[in-house]
Amino acid sequence: MIRKFLIERRSWILLVIVLQLLTLSVAYLDSEIPLESLLYIVFLSTMIFVIFLVVRYHQETRFYKNLEEWEPHLDVTDLVEGHRPFERITRTLLLEQTKRLKEEAAHNRTVLEEEKDYLLSWIHEVKTPLTAMHLMLERLEDETLKTQLTYEWLRIHLLLDQQLHQKRMPSMENDMYVEHVDLKALLFAEIRTLRSWCMQKGIGFDVDLQVSEVLSDAKWLAFILRQLLTNAVKYSEDGDVCVKSYTCGDYTVLEVKDEGRGIDPRDLPRIFDKGFTSTTKHHEDKATGMGLYLAHKAAYALHIRIDVDSRPGTGTTVILTFPQRNAFVQIQGG
Repeated sequence: MIRKFLIERRSWILLVIVLQLLTLSVAYLDSEIPLESLLYIVFLSTMIFVIFLVVRYHQETRFYKNLEEWEPHLDVTDLVEGHRPFERITRTLLLEQTKRLKEEAAHNRTVLEEEKDYLLSWIHEVKTPLTAMHLMLERLEDETLKTQLTYEWLRIHLLLDQQLHQKRMPSMENDMYVEHVDLKALLFAEIRTLRSWCMQKGIGFDVDLQVSEVLSDAKWLAFILRQLLTNAVKYSEDGDVCVKSYTCGDYTVLEVKDEGRGIDPRDLPRIFDKGFTSTTKHHEDKATGMGLYLAHKAAYALHIRIDVDSRPGTGTTVILTFPQRNAFVQIQGG
């Protein structure tokens, strides 16, 4: 702060130095003026100016020191009062700007909430004709056409479901209910949803559940499994998707393993980033980069750890490690 103050007042300092030099130069040019007396005057005036600078430094920097230490946020109650005209101008401008920002932030929050409510309402409205469409597809006799249309219906259904959960994610803690979840029923319900897609691609499921019940939120756990199974089917062309559960010490572990194309090692650290798809298949239009991102966020809220092991050409294994029972006190407590 001292350096900044000296830079700010450098014009004063330069002026005083110039005046002192001017005084000495006059004594040097005029031999009748005693140089010793002028040197004494210059010394005294310089000392007075230094004391003046020290006093002014403490007076003028008090407000700006507090301002520098003030944490910039929209709460200005702890903003120090200004006692000088420029300090009061600075404080007034900060208060006005903060008030304007708070009004804009409140307006933007209202707009976002309205858009969110509208989108959620729209998604629920769209689900009704989608359900009717699925019932009509079941009555089709042309199996080839039925399979193709069912696949497209499934894509729309999954994208709408992903969008619905993405909008609910910020208020997930309010929507969470931890209970004993039948893992087998939950898993087979998701597999049945993907059945037509799996038949089209020649993909089967090998399920081995040594642990058939876990403590979690059924709705959000189903969403996580949906994203993992969808990815397993999407990036596989044939073979089986193996799903197994077991205990590892005090933890319950669920593995989803596919025989798909795998993930490049350089992509593994980024697969949970929002919008990240792939560096090797960068122009692929099937991926949105949101599935694993949303699954990871939901798993984090449920205290479920997600690990991924993958090699190009050999498939991908996603491992869900469920928390111990006492960890759910933290989940239910927020």
